[in-house]
Amino acid sequence: MLKHLEAKTNEELLAMYRETRSTEVRQELTMRYLYIVKAIAVQMRGVYEGTMEIEDIINEGVIAIIKGIDRYDPAMDNKFETFISRRIRGMIIDLMRKNDWMPRDYRRQYKALENARQQLTEALGRQPTYAEIAGQMGIEEKKCRKIEQISTMANVLSLDMVMSGDEDRQSVQLPSNDISTQPEHSFLQGEQLELLAHAVEGLKEKEKLVISLYYVEELNMGQIAQVLQVSEPRISQIHSAAIRKLRAAMEQ
Repeated sequence: MLKHLEAKTNEELLAMYRETRSTEVRQELTMRYLYIVKAIAVQMRGVYEGTMEIEDIINEGVIAIIKGIDRYDPAMDNKFETFISRRIRGMIIDLMRKNDWMPRDYRRQYKALENARQQLTEALGRQPTYAEIAGQMGIEEKKCRKIEQISTMANVLSLDMVMSGDEDRQSVQLPSNDISTQPEHSFLQGEQLELLAHAVEGLKEKEKLVISLYYVEELNMGQIAQVLQVSEPRISQIHSAAIRKLRAAMEQ
């Protein structure tokens, strides 16, 4: 049976599973898509490092794949690779929220970081490095980078709440956990997306490009830096500026 499955493409196996709900087919699919979990676990290591181990993320990711295979509908969703990648990223975000990953004094720390960055930018006439910002704040560069990482993750979570269509996570947007009882859900979801799209159009060209590469093409900061041929800290700064504008527009 397994030899027979090995000859099938992923798409054929997904179609077969929808018809048969075979445990063997689901197991084969899970093993084939395990690489996605490992890749995202490595890509997002800076987010959960110090809170969870990469093996824990991979184990949770395997469960996400199994559930994703059960729920995937090619008529409603994108390619399975895109569908499951978003679910795994959402799973990691949810784990971080449940594990209280944001320090209590994070907002004070990030405000101090932004103030230091602004002061140095005005004094130096350029964007400061993490080492310079850390020196201005009187903290270690590693901690400075960690604050920036938490900021990026908080921003991802904020956008994810607005843009996610995942039934497991829509309860973040509305008071009731039972979305089917919310007749206003489809209207609110559509209106939020329209507002967000309008806000994105108001960004500078480079900000729009970074947002597109990060959230649509799903490149990481290092990859975007290579594409635009600038430093990774500069990409992080552009991303943060764009997110602040988008959040301000959505709050209005």
